[in-house]
Amino acid sequence: MRITGYRTLTTVHDWGRPIGDANGVVGSGKTSVPVVVLTTDVGLEGIGLGSHEGIDTLFPALDGQDPRAVVALYDRMLAWVFKRGHAGAVFGAIGALDMALWDLKAKAVEQPLWRLLGARDHVVPAYASGLDGPLADDELVRLHKQFAERGLQAAKLKGGLDVAADLRRLDVLSELYRDETGQTPALMLDANESWSRKEAVRHIRRIEEHVDLAWVEEPVRRWDVDGLGMVTRAVKAAVATGENLTGLEQFRPLVAANAVDIVQTGSVWGITHFLRVSALAHAFDLPISPVGYDANPLGHAAAVVPNHLSIEIQDLAPPVGIGADQEITDGHLVLGESPGLGYTLDEDAVARLGEAGSWDDDAGPHVRPDRAGRRLVGKPAIRSGRWETQE
Repeated sequence: MRITGYRTLTTVHDWGRPIGDANGVVGSGKTSVPVVVLTTDVGLEGIGLGSHEGIDTLFPALDGQDPRAVVALYDRMLAWVFKRGHAGAVFGAIGALDMALWDLKAKAVEQPLWRLLGARDHVVPAYASGLDGPLADDELVRLHKQFAERGLQAAKLKGGLDVAADLRRLDVLSELYRDETGQTPALMLDANESWSRKEAVRHIRRIEEHVDLAWVEEPVRRWDVDGLGMVTRAVKAAVATGENLTGLEQFRPLVAANAVDIVQTGSVWGITHFLRVSALAHAFDLPISPVGYDANPLGHAAAVVPNHLSIEIQDLAPPVGIGADQEITDGHLVLGESPGLGYTLDEDAVARLGEAGSWDDDAGPHVRPDRAGRRLVGKPAIRSGRWETQE
C-alpha cells in the first residue's frame, strides 16, 4: 500500500450557542473544522482533522510511502520542516496528517484504532467542558444538564476575569451536577493564560476558600516554567497545562521543574504526539488528559496509555458531514468497532454548506487581548464582540 495523494476540505461545527473564554468569543457559535484525506493505491482513505497550513510542503514527505510506517513518517514530516520550524499551525498540519496515517494503518487490518494500539477496553473516562465563557447562568445550566444526563460527573468552567462570577458559576455547576447525578462533581477552572503569576495565585486562593478545585488550567503563559511552578506550589489545586505546546522539547522543561501536575495535549496536534507526551509524563508519574476537539480524535489513543486521567468532551454533536462511531454515556466516551478512527465523511453535505465558520476573527478566543495579565479590575464586558475589562 502506497500513499498517492491528498485532498482538503473545511466543514463547520455549529455549537448552537456562543463559545469562548477569557480571551474572546465566537458569537456566531460556528467554527471551521479543516479536514485532510489521504488516498492510497489500494483505494483506502485516511481521515485527519486539523490545520491545512503547510500541507503542500509536508506532503512530499509522505508521497509514495507506505502509510503503515506511521511513526517513521511522523518523524520524516518533522525533519521535512526542521529549518522552517514545525510549531503552530504547521504542527497542526503534521497532526492532521498523522491522524490520517493512523486511520489508514488501522483500516488496513480492519480494526478500530484503539484495538490496534493495544487497548484492553474501548471505554474512556471523560469530563464536560463546553467552552462556556460567554454563557449566562441559565444557558450554562441548559448546556451542562445535557452533559450530566450522559453521566459525566466532572466539569470544567471557562473563567479567570471575575472572581465573584467564577464562584457563582462554579456553585451553579456544583448544584446542577449533584441534582442530576447524585454525586458531588469534580470541578476545574480554565483561565487560558489570562493571568500574571500573582494574579493567578490571588484569584485561585480566593476561589479555594469556597470551592475544592480539582485543577486550574493554563493559569499563566504556557512556556512560563518558573511561573507555573510558583502557582502549583502556592495553591491546593493541581496545575494543568500543555494543550498549546508543540513537541517534546517544549514539555521537557515543565516536567523536569515540577511545574505541571496534569499534562495535557491538544487533540489537533495528532496521535503520535499524544503518545510520546504521555510516555514522558508517565516516566514522572504524571497523569495526562487530552484537550477536546471535534469528534474526539484522541479517544482511541487515550484508551491505551496507562496514565490517562480523563478526556475533555466539548460538545455532544460532530461537525457537519462527519460521522463518528462513538457515544458518550455513563460518564465515558465509548468507542465503536468501526475500522480506524471510526469516522465517515459526507463530502456532499460539506459542499452544500452555505456559510463558513471561523476561529480566527479578532474578537475570538485565539487572539490574545491587549490587557491579558495586566488587569486591576476583571469584570468582563462585551465590546465589539470581545470581552474586555472595566478599568
